[in-house]
Amino acid sequence: MTAEHALHPPPSDAPSDTLPGLFSRQYAPATLTFATVMFLTGFAALAVVPTLPTAAEDLDGVSLFPMVAGSFVAASLLGGVLGGHWADHSGARRPLALGMVLSVVTLLVSASSVSIWQLVIGRFVDGLAAGMVAVSVTTAIGQSYPEYLRPRMLAMMSASWIIPSLVGPPVAGVVAEAWSWRTVFFGLAVLTALPAIALVVVLRRAPANDRDAGGGGDRADALPDGLPPAEARASRPPLVIAAMLSLGAALGQYGVSGWDARHLLFVVAGVALLVVFAPRLLPKGTWRSARGLPTAVLLRGLTSGTYFTVEALVPLMLITERRVAAVTVGVAFTASAVLWAVASWVQGKLLQDVARHRLVTAGALIMAASVAFAVAGSFSGASPLLAMAAMPLAAIGMGMLDPCVTVLSLSHSAPDRLGHTTSAMQTNMNLGQVVVLAFATAALNAGPAAGTSRLGGYAMTFSLLLVPPLLVAVLAVRARKD
Repeated sequence: MTAEHALHPPPSDAPSDTLPGLFSRQYAPATLTFATVMFLTGFAALAVVPTLPTAAEDLDGVSLFPMVAGSFVAASLLGGVLGGHWADHSGARRPLALGMVLSVVTLLVSASSVSIWQLVIGRFVDGLAAGMVAVSVTTAIGQSYPEYLRPRMLAMMSASWIIPSLVGPPVAGVVAEAWSWRTVFFGLAVLTALPAIALVVVLRRAPANDRDAGGGGDRADALPDGLPPAEARASRPPLVIAAMLSLGAALGQYGVSGWDARHLLFVVAGVALLVVFAPRLLPKGTWRSARGLPTAVLLRGLTSGTYFTVEALVPLMLITERRVAAVTVGVAFTASAVLWAVASWVQGKLLQDVARHRLVTAGALIMAASVAFAVAGSFSGASPLLAMAAMPLAAIGMGMLDPCVTVLSLSHSAPDRLGHTTSAMQTNMNLGQVVVLAFATAALNAGPAAGTSRLGGYAMTFSLLLVPPLLVAVLAVRARKD
């Protein structure tokens, strides 16, 4: 692959049937490598999550399970900013290659865990790697393909998640039941190792950045978002702010795992860091739901936080308290992935004439109903299937409202501020996941401390989790485009 083909599209008047395709000789190695990497990344992401409750119970760390889940999110925030800055300065190949290598390493670290803290560290490093990969993969495609092939390759990246969403969770559940949750991690590490090596080799053939190819440093097409490098760098939050947010999220997540003075100090430190640094990355007025973009960004945090918490705590309750088989929980994950996609298609095709903020309200009410199912399934006399139904039902709500929140957010942004808006939405999504999960964890751990049964603690926690989606249903009108 030459630098000329990697960065410059062929003439627009060239016959389409003579242009090299994704699987032509010069692009086939990159295409196959990127597709395989994305397939295995999706498989690993979707297969690992259903096994985490089993791992936490085996390591006597159920009380710290929310930190296992939250540390991934906290680290991905930092990893995304780090990968973006690195890709801006020296090209995407280094952060993408390092992210893939770290993905293999962290699977081995998690698989060999002898304590819950080792699993936490493994998930933190995995989040760091995932954040780097998510941001830099688009840049890598931009550097490896001409402009006319980039939309096709990005579509292939999305399609590469379909099969993992269908087979990853149930297969992981079967392996965990038949052998061990460690086998899932070790197997994924082996499957990911070879594509990671191939990715490093393929990216070595591409230029590190546009200057390496002889392009000007200010070329508008040097990055996939169309911004000149200087503007793209300016649109990214400083690394130190992202690092402080990640640290604050991690401290707070650990603090809510207990109810003594030491844990309280961690909570105070974590909250202080979030309060000081988070507003620097969000639109002014986000936390008071100012009309327009601030409310849209707030809605992204509340809805993502609710869904992430349901996805984390419902499987934990089903596996550790209701003794539901891991493979059955894996089927619920698969159903969630499929129904999210179906709901997203319905809102985009069949409900395209409905006002976006009304669909956000409808999706939020569906999510509230899903939380009510989780509450019902928390009682010992009720069928655990009620709680299991909460996961796919929440996915329907998210599939309906999430694209609408994105459309509303972008509709409030000037063309030259779309990158900044997208960054703010991503940041508040991560913050929402961490903060809502932290509040839910505090409520869950307060139950046993007050003498309530473990299942009673889940019922109380899920009851409180009704607040965010109901708040979204009320506030959605403030995000509409007048």
